[in-house]
Amino acid sequence: MSQKQLLTKGIVKELWFTAARSGGKGGQNVNKVATKIELFFDVTNSLCLTDEEKELVSKKLKNKINEEGVLHLSEDRDRSQLKNKQLAILKFTELLEKAFEKPKPRKPSKPSKASKVKRIESKVKRGEVKSNRKKIKL
Repeated sequence: MSQKQLLTKGIVKELWFTAARSGGKGGQNVNKVATKIELFFDVTNSLCLTDEEKELVSKKLKNKINEEGVLHLSEDRDRSQLKNKQLAILKFTELLEKAFEKPKPRKPSKPSKASKVKRIESKVKRGEVKSNRKKIKL
């Protein structure tokens, strides 16, 4: 599912944000301006996601979801609250996209003919070395 589909699906309307003071650069403003953004999304009660999608998100993003089923992300890279909010939304949509991706099925590989021949040759050579260690019968 692309970001455009997620946005048009109305999933962004189900997000809520809180602002907090963030550490890091910001000079004198760092102690009085709340630029850190915390994004919350209630996965279990979402109207935009199907039950299968909720299960996928819950399984793949279980480290970011609390006991109540609320996904929590925080963003404080920028000095601007608006920019951090945009970054948080972008981060959220990318996480959801990754959660919805289906893994490629593994195709088992077979040993090549040359590798089979090489393996048998090394076994024969090793067998000869071991047979040369035996006592010689007169």
